[in-house]
Amino acid sequence: MENDKLETISNLFEGKEIRSMWDAEKEEYYFSVVDVIGALTESSDSKDYWYRLKKRMTEEEKSELSTKCRQLKLKSKDGKFYSTDTLDTKGILRLIESVPSPKAEPFKLWLAQMGKERIDEVFDPEIAVNRELTIIEVVDMMINGLNKD
Repeated sequence: MENDKLETISNLFEGKEIRSMWDAEKEEYYFSVVDVIGALTESSDSKDYWYRLKKRMTEEEKSELSTKCRQLKLKSKDGKFYSTDTLDTKGILRLIESVPSPKAEPFKLWLAQMGKERIDEVFDPEIAVNRELTIIEVVDMMINGLNKD
């Protein structure tokens, strides 16, 4: 399931490389902030964009960011490992919401749709049950299809 999450996040960025690292203890992926910013903005200097974005944050936002953002050593293009700001899946989705870029709009619409669907499920649990049944049917078809060969 975690590989599915990584694949989903990667697919959202249309083939742009988004470096990530799995934290087995927390059972969570962490994604490079500057890679996500680079994919969303096509900025020639995504590190500078991230720096300026942080400068515009309120003290409260900076405080929240400091608890969410982790410095992890990720491999860079030169093959060396450098400390890089990373965020977990929830943090990356929050970052996407804050980036003013036309490329971020499809993500924002997708997030809004996902949020709407989960809220609908809270008020009508049958929707959630039907979604789960559909997933089970698809998985079953995949397993049975693989076993036929």
